[in-house]
Amino acid sequence: MRYLSVCSGIEAATVAWHGMGWIPVAFSEIEKFPSQVLKHHYPSVQNMGDMTKFEEWNLESVELLVGGTPCQSFSVAGLRKGLDDPRGNLMLTYGAIAKRFKPKWLVWENVPGVLSSNGGRDFGTFLGMLAELGYGFAYRVLDAQYFGVAQRRRRVFVVGCLGNWRAAAAVLFERDSLCGNPSPSREKGKGVTAYAKSSFAQYRPDQIGGTLKASGGDLAGGSETFVTWPAEICSTLNANFGSKLGLENQHINEGAPMSVPQVMQHMAVRRLTPVECERLQGFPDGYTNIRENCPDGPRYKALGNSMAVPVMRWIGQRIGQINDL
Repeated sequence: MRYLSVCSGIEAATVAWHGMGWIPVAFSEIEKFPSQVLKHHYPSVQNMGDMTKFEEWNLESVELLVGGTPCQSFSVAGLRKGLDDPRGNLMLTYGAIAKRFKPKWLVWENVPGVLSSNGGRDFGTFLGMLAELGYGFAYRVLDAQYFGVAQRRRRVFVVGCLGNWRAAAAVLFERDSLCGNPSPSREKGKGVTAYAKSSFAQYRPDQIGGTLKASGGDLAGGSETFVTWPAEICSTLNANFGSKLGLENQHINEGAPMSVPQVMQHMAVRRLTPVECERLQGFPDGYTNIRENCPDGPRYKALGNSMAVPVMRWIGQRIGQINDL
């Protein structure tokens, strides 16, 4: 599968799909640090830069278009300007790129706030545009915690297939749920993994850390997920643990042997390290540590803006299965 990635960030899609033999035709990213990460890891893949200049791109065949256009205008926490915000209009640019290159498959991601932006009309405009382009589509809210990472991260995913809505639906939905028999949700377990922010200066114990954010947080400059362990030695996020869906780098190790350092916390609350944030998103350790003395701030921001790797891997695997039928 040859794919074009727009709003590429640090390329969760490529990390997720490289083991499947899929090939990136090109990236499109304008932010400085993510672009440096792309150049470091994928020097042979051209970064086309500004996606609004797509008409100037001379690319070979594209079978899949993937991207998560900027979510600020669709975030519940944002100003909710929707399509009146130029950043939100990039989702229309995404459609124009699909029209030009005519890939068989589309994968688009955004925050759940897009569903209610402008009373749902913005998202309806996007779906209507895909239909006009000839794509059958399906959309679903997926939460990264159910794919093996230790954070709640709900995102809307739209999958489109040229001329075939059934194929798109088969990617995002299991056969049982399509028949009206959804599998039971995971029961809430016991124990404390993190203290999630519940109100100003207040925290509540929780099993799963909160959403990894690109900015903000009480300590400034990064995630609002904080980890605590009361008066005992406990593991940090383990790089070599995780059995669900055959994933790695996904779980907090609760008592199992591990090779990474352990930390002592006495009812202390601390910000996650960049490596722990990489693990929360499913990236390899040090993926964003691209040079000596690499600053933490850009790493936090890039990781907070990224898609979760295991979710993208699942979607890619499902597309591969359907595409081979």
